[in-house]
Amino acid sequence: MEHRQVIAYQQDLFIGQNKNAICQSDHCKDVIRAKAGQEKQLNKEKQQGRALTEDLMAIVCSSHNLKQAYKRVKRNNGVAGIDQMPTGKFADWFITKGELLINDLLQGNYRPQAVKQVEIPKPKGGIRKLGIPTVTDRIIQQAIAQVLSPIYERVFSERSYGYRPRRSAQTALRQASEYVTEGRKVVVDMDMKSFFDEVNHDRLMYELSTKIGDKTLLRLIRKYLQSGILSGGLISQRTKGTPQGSPLSPLLSNIVLDELDKELEKRGHCFVRYADDFSIYIRSQKAGERVKESISAFITHKLKLKVNEQKSIVCEVDKTVLLGHTILKDGNLIIAKDNVERFKNSIRVITKRKRGVSFEQIISELNPKLRGWFDYFKHTKSKGLFRELDAWIRRKLRCFRIKQTKRVIGLVRFLKRQGVVSYQSWIIALSGVGWWRKSAAPQIHQAMGNFWFREQNLFNLSLNYDKLNY
Repeated sequence: MEHRQVIAYQQDLFIGQNKNAICQSDHCKDVIRAKAGQEKQLNKEKQQGRALTEDLMAIVCSSHNLKQAYKRVKRNNGVAGIDQMPTGKFADWFITKGELLINDLLQGNYRPQAVKQVEIPKPKGGIRKLGIPTVTDRIIQQAIAQVLSPIYERVFSERSYGYRPRRSAQTALRQASEYVTEGRKVVVDMDMKSFFDEVNHDRLMYELSTKIGDKTLLRLIRKYLQSGILSGGLISQRTKGTPQGSPLSPLLSNIVLDELDKELEKRGHCFVRYADDFSIYIRSQKAGERVKESISAFITHKLKLKVNEQKSIVCEVDKTVLLGHTILKDGNLIIAKDNVERFKNSIRVITKRKRGVSFEQIISELNPKLRGWFDYFKHTKSKGLFRELDAWIRRKLRCFRIKQTKRVIGLVRFLKRQGVVSYQSWIIALSGVGWWRKSAAPQIHQAMGNFWFREQNLFNLSLNYDKLNY
């Protein structure tokens, strides 16, 4: 009878529509009861200044917290880990294995599985190593992050912007722009070498222990830090670092670097930090050199991390890049040249003439890319650039579309359908120049003008920029 009740509890954890399945066993009720006291407990911890509790694991394992973690992981729709279980199969697995999982977590017997290592190229060269945990471990880590984040959010620096609620790259850029407007036109642009691979486990665990008193939770986090890495068919043990790609990694990185934030604040520096990249804004080159030397020593000797000397520089603000933007000396933002070129390369991939897909599919693939890129850079002073990019994208699409006609007669028929007179259609079709040259001809522009692209529902960068700014 109790086993059936547990099954109903596990189903209700992930199937909100099943209203009749809220029939928990006494053990399940104990876990859920932790949720009722969660807000009261966290408020008490805020007043005490520390979160030295003995039952945070019960809050982590509460039905509400696990359900929220599952929804978050499912929404991200990540790939499977080393066990090959996709996100969509977790609910069925939890129905039969959920009680054992929660028991192991509460008793401290759970052992995380190894993460799958994936290497992706960096935009400016090099390799970024990502660790892909199993779906089960992603949900557990997300559940932990949901409990710990409110505890640490109240102590994190106001100048830390990465991976935090109600903060973004745009808020970091606004703050940096204010510093420049105030006259701090020299920047100490610091970059840490392989930060996620160099995090010292002992220092991190010490920092966690100053706020968290639940030893079961601390041991579980230590297990995640030391879980193996599957690469090339072999599992190797990790003695330092925290893998990028896990839900817990952003929070842990902010905890590690919060000590740096506090040091910078104590010294009275004006800075912004986004994840492991941070910039300090100074009034003179000489002062910037001194700050760079002293902060590099603090990072190396106190935090036990490495500074990338090749990428860390002291220069005028418009000579470097912050989060894909360049800050001009008047405080205005423009899009960094490297980001424009990477954007154009991604458009070239989509509009490649040899793809053999329909024009409608090209538009459907382009629009999300254009919207996302515009949303990130819409606050820059880039009206002219957006117009240039719109014109370039339209020409790429014209070239793609006329090549689909394949032969001279096909191009003539297409142009005539679009309203181009017959003899003009024959002139461009028989011109003998390549498709790219043809795409700039007046006849092609007449056939596929700006209004025609609006009918195709192509996202327009400059038009949306004008709507935003006027």
